[in-house]
Amino acid sequence: MEQIRILVVGCGNMGASHAAAYHKLAGFEIVGLVSRGDSKHRINTMLETVYPTFDHYDDALHQTEPDAVCIATYPDTHEEYALKAFAAGAHVFIEKPLADSLAGAERVVQAAKDSGKKLVVGYILRYHPSWIKFIEIGKTLGNPLVFRMNLNQQSQGYMWNVHRNLMKSLSPIVDCGVHYIDVMCQMTEARPVQVSAVGARLTNEIPLDNYNYGQLQIHFDDGSVGWYEAGWGPMISETAFFIKDVIGPKGAVSIVANNAGASGQSDAVEAHTQTESLRVHYADIDESNKFVRPDEWIDLTDEPNHQELCDREQLHFLRAIQEDLDLSKSMEDAINSLRIAFACDESVKTGGMVKL
Repeated sequence: MEQIRILVVGCGNMGASHAAAYHKLAGFEIVGLVSRGDSKHRINTMLETVYPTFDHYDDALHQTEPDAVCIATYPDTHEEYALKAFAAGAHVFIEKPLADSLAGAERVVQAAKDSGKKLVVGYILRYHPSWIKFIEIGKTLGNPLVFRMNLNQQSQGYMWNVHRNLMKSLSPIVDCGVHYIDVMCQMTEARPVQVSAVGARLTNEIPLDNYNYGQLQIHFDDGSVGWYEAGWGPMISETAFFIKDVIGPKGAVSIVANNAGASGQSDAVEAHTQTESLRVHYADIDESNKFVRPDEWIDLTDEPNHQELCDREQLHFLRAIQEDLDLSKSMEDAINSLRIAFACDESVKTGGMVKL
């Protein structure tokens, strides 16, 4: 089968990882790298290649006529770039969040349907064996479920620059929260009915209407509840910054990441997907109220690093194109998690509970 000619737009952390995946996977051929600055040249240096480089997306799209486009830019360009790609007859892989507004996300999904092209959204945890197992175990714990999750990042240096740029268009609980909202929704499969959230602006280096610390709460129609917390910046505490925990009537399952949860790791992209081990707690007790089953530790031997996860994600994109996979459910899920995240953002800004 012919290779998929792909244009990579945005050459930062995720763009570089996706470019490395396309470079090594036999089914792809990179036809261009697009960025405003020097990051595209750094990818060529990293990969020891001379892929064509472009400063402007429109020029690159017109000149390369790609089969597919990888969009790894900041969220404020996601909708525009995706719509242009579909109009040009290209498939789209797009980093989460799908767009910087719910209406924009819905327009992107509709454009994918109208064009008959594939749209894959970068929910990287969906390709991680340990997270898949985490969700699978969570589904066995009964109903309702309680979700406790966070990913606070004590960012400095380069990562603080990245976070400040992200906060020009989105809050941390929208940008990061969609991953964990998606996990919650996969575990309970119940309908989210209302959300509430709080946020704080802890620095003058971000827009007046944004905040760099937020915590959201979700209520589901089966009685399940969940919270997610995200903070970015040099002032953020590293105490209990990495919590991935689910509780149900039958027990609990937790991601225990000793290395990823260590001090100084909170803004390390590599650490964000690490699980290392799962701890399963069983609620079964005897007539003396003593536990009858010890906690179980699950160490999965298949523990891909960040680059390997990106490789798997792009293999899925390749299969979706080559095998004409039906992606309607994943597109619907991407809109659903973003709808919830934006409702949480609304709650922060209005100070009230938001019904879904």
